[in-house]
Amino acid sequence: MDNYHLSPTSDGWELKKVGAERPFRRAATKQELVSALADFFDGKTASVKIHKADGTLEEERTYPRSADPRHSKG
Repeated sequence: MDNYHLSPTSDGWELKKVGAERPFRRAATKQELVSALADFFDGKTASVKIHKADGTLEEERTYPRSADPRHSKG
């Protein structure tokens, strides 16, 4: 399973694979990236840690949902 972070930057937001030097995607707003996550990971297995504007962790999502090792509502 690939691991990604959706984090704030000085000029917007980025979705970056753990260990990669360059982001997978960039956007002006967090919502743009969050809204597109299901499409980005269609057919792939990935975990995305979504951060708040201050950089702290807000939530973690697994795609597809059936690949989530924890069976919780979140």
